[in-house]
Amino acid sequence: MAQPSLRTISVIRRGYGRRYTDLPVDELSQQRIVIDCAGGYLRPALIDLRQGDTVYWREQERYVSGQISHVRRDDQRVIAVLKDVQVMPEDFFPY
Repeated sequence: MAQPSLRTISVIRRGYGRRYTDLPVDELSQQRIVIDCAGGYLRPALIDLRQGDTVYWREQERYVSGQISHVRRDDQRVIAVLKDVQVMPEDFFPY
């Protein structure tokens, strides 16, 4: 039985620098990021994602970047809606 691949993101905040590297996410698309905290110790209020943060992840062999347009939290999940999502050039690496 094949194991599902772990999807992660890196988050960079303007004026701060790298906020997260390889933060695991439960759902990742070009429209939104979902982190489900059900059944774990981590709570949505402890995950510091903010409007304006830049997010990077790998899709196949290329990096993709987007900006968080807004963040919603409930008791179990963090949902970050993305905007300005684009595939980065082949030689791009997020420093």
